Amino acid sequence: MQLPDIFGELSAIKVITGILDLIIVWYVLYLVITVVKGTKAIQLLKGIFFIIIGRTISNFLDLTTTTVLFDFVLQWGFLAIIVIFQPEFRRALEQLGRGSLFKRVNITTSAEQERLTDSVDKAVQYMAKRRIGALIVFEKETGLQDYIETGIPINADISQELLTNIFIPNTPLHDGAMIIQEQKIATAASYLPLSDSQKISKSLGTRHRAAVGISEVSDAFTVIVSEETGSISVTIDGRLRKDISSDAFRELLVEHWFGSVPNRKGVN
Repeated sequence: MQLPDIFGELSAIKVITGILDLIIVWYVLYLVITVVKGTKAIQLLKGIFFIIIGRTISNFLDLTTTTVLFDFVLQWGFLAIIVIFQPEFRRALEQLGRGSLFKRVNITTSAEQERLTDSVDKAVQYMAKRRIGALIVFEKETGLQDYIETGIPINADISQELLTNIFIPNTPLHDGAMIIQEQKIATAASYLPLSDSQKISKSLGTRHRAAVGISEVSDAFTVIVSEETGSISVTIDGRLRKDISSDAFRELLVEHWFGSVPNRKGVN
């Protein structure tokens, strides 16, 4: 009479330990993804994921040569990843050690979004009218930590006055790019990769080429104010859009910064 109870207890323990095992595995995977999210390694992990899917499909279809090729890539690919992305992984482990993965998520209210949009919009329009050159990068899904570390740390709240003051000519932070992470000015005077695209007009300067360059290697949204013409341009997914009107600029800013599309009424 005792045996069924013992087996029942053992089965219950196995179920509980199995669920706990799955929770731990999923949590570890979540930490890994969170750790590398702010680095270029996240793009590589996506590529590895597709390679694994391809290997599974080729094995299921009994494609011998293709399966061997995928196995070779996976076997040596991980070693190459460790060597190539060693700085990114080291930085990620440092973040894990500092406990930065467990910070609270910053949820922006509609009122705060409106305030932030007004601050950036007014600063850009002010600089455009006075032909003050500016380059502002808004980080999205792809982390920009590599480029943030090339600049001067700011870590300040966004305001029209601060944005404008940073780009005043002949000041120490005027040259280079400002990078905005979430709702903070992370850094100023950062260096960005220059695009080699032949489609960029030779009349455009380094700011435009740097803006296109960062949009080619990330999903960042970038704003450029020309000091020669005062025109406003933006880059999205490697594409440069020049001479943006004030209404269209505000619409693009909200869409690509907060991921929502504002009311299009009155937009040129």
